[in-house]
Amino acid sequence: MTSHTGPVVSIMGPTASGKTGLALALAEQVPAEIISVDSALVYRDMDIGTAKPTRQEMAVAPHWLVDILDPAEAYSVADFVTDATRLIGEIHARGRLPILVGGTIMYFNALINGISSLPKTDPLIREAILAEAAADGWQGLHAELQNIDPVSAQRIHPNDPQRITRALEVYRSSGKSLTYWQKQTSFKCPYKIDQFAIAPTERAVLHSRIEQRFDLMLEQGLISEVEALFERGDLNEDMPAIRAVGYRQVWQYLKGELSYAQMRDKGIIATRQLAKRQMTWLRGWSDLTWLDTFAKDNLTKITAKVTL
Repeated sequence: MTSHTGPVVSIMGPTASGKTGLALALAEQVPAEIISVDSALVYRDMDIGTAKPTRQEMAVAPHWLVDILDPAEAYSVADFVTDATRLIGEIHARGRLPILVGGTIMYFNALINGISSLPKTDPLIREAILAEAAADGWQGLHAELQNIDPVSAQRIHPNDPQRITRALEVYRSSGKSLTYWQKQTSFKCPYKIDQFAIAPTERAVLHSRIEQRFDLMLEQGLISEVEALFERGDLNEDMPAIRAVGYRQVWQYLKGELSYAQMRDKGIIATRQLAKRQMTWLRGWSDLTWLDTFAKDNLTKITAKVTL
């Protein structure tokens, strides 16, 4: 690799598909640094529920965009694109391979396909939307989104308050839909990124891995981890960090809104729904090489395509 230029590898996939293990295996073969593409790994004190790489795993190669924010802070798609673009250049300058790995597909999409100049967040409009949701429910707001922006409404799940809020906020502040703004591309990635996705071939296998991993998180102390956040007093379940899959369900358990069994079931269901959304995104992706979670030749397929 020459200074400031070179290949970039991205490893995408649904949660619990083996992305981290594959990235670490590649980093053991070539000089590399890993850039996390995960909207939850940016937060400190959120280790178990995010399946954050262990110290031993992070010792294999430098990891970036992990533990960079307090859970009370926000991190946007634009923040990620800025940080990732800078980091790729810095890693190339060190003569190493940047490996982008994670499951936040909208981050990958913005970096690879471009990002638009969306209107800035308007706290007053956001507060009004949240008040309407508290009074009438998110289903009604999703129906409103369907009327003003059917393309976004089809993509955004009725139980995804964060994205519903943002889509309505964009429209109410600008008079134009989120779909309109997303077509106004103002950034294009300057790097060629070789794109791979990993997943089991059978959906039932992925569902089983998700259930097993959530149970392991509970055994490892997920409830205690969320309890420490809960007791801080400055966090609430409308914040992006606490809305993360698993954290929200345990938060509701700590509030007494769910039994332990309900929390476990809802946590597993929410994780499976996340995996389904991730797969829906990726099935429509162009220029993507698919890998099987259990295949023995995944590294060979990557190194055969990427000029190192």
